Amino acid sequence: MTWNRYGATPQDGDLVQLVGLRHKHFLITLKTGGEFQTHRGVIKHDDLIGKPWGSQVFSHNGSPFFILQPSFSDLLKYTPRATQIMYPKDIGFILLSMGIGVGSTVLEAGTGSGSLTAAFANAVGDEGKVFSYDVKEATQKIAIKNLEKLGLAQRVSFKVRDIEEGFDESNVDAVFLDVPNPFDYLRQVRAAMKTGGFFGTLLPTYNQVATLINALRQADFGFIDVCEIFLRYFKAEPQRLRPTDRMVAHTGFLIFARPMIIDHSILEGAEIIAAGASADDDDDNQPPY
Repeated sequence: MTWNRYGATPQDGDLVQLVGLRHKHFLITLKTGGEFQTHRGVIKHDDLIGKPWGSQVFSHNGSPFFILQPSFSDLLKYTPRATQIMYPKDIGFILLSMGIGVGSTVLEAGTGSGSLTAAFANAVGDEGKVFSYDVKEATQKIAIKNLEKLGLAQRVSFKVRDIEEGFDESNVDAVFLDVPNPFDYLRQVRAAMKTGGFFGTLLPTYNQVATLINALRQADFGFIDVCEIFLRYFKAEPQRLRPTDRMVAHTGFLIFARPMIIDHSILEGAEIIAAGASADDDDDNQPPY
């Protein structure tokens, strides 16, 4: 199966999204001669193959569906999981804040079900590389299958290891820890990443964040930022436009920092350690986001 991101029509083996009444979504893999059965009827795969994206199709009993190319966000929502996955609203901000793009070398710990791993692999392209560590081999096998489904597994090197033992890599561009105690591994992180690179993590509670901030300062990480992201949708009805009844609110605190070389004999060194986007709070010019 493949994630067809570029073709004008779905082909045999492609992942496609079927959207029915009331925006009911289904993700299926097309197979010549195959059938997809729903409570609104049976849809033959052959009726979908070669049809332009966005076309309306009908089940055997006349129920309407639209065939769409799934977005990356859609694919993550359908990701089989053994652990809580990272939310798309956080993933997009992580990629931009950590400068991750084509050619980047990224190291992560806490593979989980592989949603963030997949996002990293998608972003770095064939020129980049992702190294993913986890202590649970069974969980990581789920992640490997998820990335194989997206055609991204070849961009990732999976390793089963306790990161207390350190990382094999050095001079990587970015490190993201999805573990409950990132403050315990900053020595290993600094050894693996280039000075001035990008460090990121996600934590659910205030006390964990406070502990991490203190540890980052002691380890000479500067430009520390802490934020959380809320996502609110609106009902797309012109005559009654209003927020939807539910929103994706707090999923965790995102913490970003940069490993620096600091001369502690100079006062400005301490100021740099504390600096970040939040340092602009006392100024008239607020950060653009």
